Amino acid sequence: MAAVLALLSSVMWGTSDFLAGNLTKTRAAFAVAGAAQVVGLGVVGILAVVTTAWVDVPVGAYLPWSLLASVAGLVGLVCFYKALATGSMSVVSPIAGLSVLVPLGFGLWEGDRPSSWQYLGICLAIVGVLLAATPEITGAVGLRPVVLALVAAAMIGIFLVCLAIGAESSILMTMTAQRAISVVIVLTVAIALRSLGGVGRSDSPVLALIGTMDVTANLLFGIASAIGLLALVAVLGSLYPVVTVILAWIILGERLRAVQYLGVALALAGVVAIGAG
Repeated sequence: MAAVLALLSSVMWGTSDFLAGNLTKTRAAFAVAGAAQVVGLGVVGILAVVTTAWVDVPVGAYLPWSLLASVAGLVGLVCFYKALATGSMSVVSPIAGLSVLVPLGFGLWEGDRPSSWQYLGICLAIVGVLLAATPEITGAVGLRPVVLALVAAAMIGIFLVCLAIGAESSILMTMTAQRAISVVIVLTVAIALRSLGGVGRSDSPVLALIGTMDVTANLLFGIASAIGLLALVAVLGSLYPVVTVILAWIILGERLRAVQYLGVALALAGVVAIGAG
């Protein structure tokens, strides 16, 4: 079940990133990321109220992780969306997929012990994600989007670790507090700048979809990390670049090279190996 939830989170993250990357071409990255946080707060807030998720859950068990996750997650999203808007999605997204190394390393350090097949799957999945990025890093994509994608990878990795730790006490409360803190930060910046970053009412449907898919992916990942090995869940959850690359190929017509097709195939083979373990 943990593997299925992690894979579903990848599909939702990948689709959300594709939509956000397109929107950020004409809207400020901070505004798009901020709007997604507002929508996410509405979703998890309703779920928390309906389930009375705060009952018997000490605030100190999740709030520190929510605070760190909100800062890391917001910075990571802004950098990632900006990178997607200024570079090739088929390259930027896999680079950001390196975020898996942070929760993977943390999970192994904490004592996760995957089987031999699962170790093989982890290696295949990571190599697959990297192969999707390598052909164009020195060519079609400039230095700026690559640097932004690397910063996003580090920040998203920290976010996922914080989410997994907070999920041990309550994934809903961790997410609710994280989104609430992020919304406060976003509103403060918007008031200070007196700007909504170009976001208007016509953008509401796509922003609602981006925010809902993003927060749902986070919830699924948090649940998966609570019931499964973080090292394995992190790898399966990191396959979202494959989804973004495929969407960019189908919808935007971004051409993939042979090595990128190989990367997608290896990533999928890694999923099979992890499941077989």
